[in-house]
Amino acid sequence: MKKWFAVIGNPISHSLSPFMHEKWLNENDIDASYIPIHVEEGKLEDAVKALKLLGCSGWNVTVPYKEAIIPLLDDIDESAKGIGAVNTVVKTADNRFIGYNTDGLGFIKSLGPIKPEDRILMIGAGGAARGIVHAFKQAGFTNISVANRTAEKVARMMADLQIGQGITLQEAENNLGSFDIVIQTTPQGMKNQANTLPIQLKNLKVDAIVADIVYNPLVTPFLEAAKEYNVRTINGLGMLVHQGAIAFSYWNGVYPNSTNMIELLTEQLGGNYVNR
Repeated sequence: MKKWFAVIGNPISHSLSPFMHEKWLNENDIDASYIPIHVEEGKLEDAVKALKLLGCSGWNVTVPYKEAIIPLLDDIDESAKGIGAVNTVVKTADNRFIGYNTDGLGFIKSLGPIKPEDRILMIGAGGAARGIVHAFKQAGFTNISVANRTAEKVARMMADLQIGQGITLQEAENNLGSFDIVIQTTPQGMKNQANTLPIQLKNLKVDAIVADIVYNPLVTPFLEAAKEYNVRTINGLGMLVHQGAIAFSYWNGVYPNSTNMIELLTEQLGGNYVNR
C-alpha cells in the first residue's frame, strides 16, 4: 500500500508543510503523499483513530493539538516528555504510534555551527521557548538565561527544565554584550503585531547570532534592528524547515535538502532574505 503522511491542526490552510514534504518525497523518489487535515474542535480523538485506521504512516501536529494529542498515543519520546508537547507522530514497525517534538532541535540546526559553551539569551517563556531550551539542554548547552515580562512564568519554566536562570528584560538589555546567541520567541515580531522590541539591542556583542522564530514577515522588527549592528541574523524559516526535515527523516530514513527548501520557501513568501 502506498505510504501517506499528514499534518493536522486548526486552522491548517496556512501550513507550509504539505509543500515541503511533497517536494522532499519527489526529490527522494519516495512513493508517498502528504496531506493537510483540518481537525474541528472536539474531534481530535476521532481524527487520531481515523489516521490509525486508514493506515497513515506518520503525521505532524500543529496548534492547538500539540499537548492534547499526548494521551492518544502509545508513548512519547524524551524530546516531547520534557516540554509536554508533540509535533511529530511516528508509526513503528509493530504499529505503535510514538510522539516526538522536533521543534527545538530544528531551531538549533537552523543556527549552524555553535559551541556548547556559548552563552544563550532567550526572550520569552512560552511553549516555543520551553521547547528550544529543552533541546539546548539535550544537546549539552548549560549557559542559558531566559528573560520575560512575567518573572513567575520564567521561574516555573526553569524549575521544570532544571537548567539556566531567569532574568528580567532590563537585566537582559543591560548585559546583552555577554551573550553569544540572542533568541526572540515572543509574538511581537509577527505580521500585524505592534512593531515594538522586547529589548533594545545597542549592547549587542560584535559577533553575536540574533534569531527570531517568526518567519512571516521574513525580516521582523527585531531582526531589522539587529542588522544595524552588522551581526548574523536568522529568521524562523530555518526552524520550520529543519523541524520538518527531522520528522521526514524519522519517517523515511533520509534527511532531505533543507538548504534548498529554505530558499524555495523564501521565494514563495515573496522575499529575498537570506540568513547571514
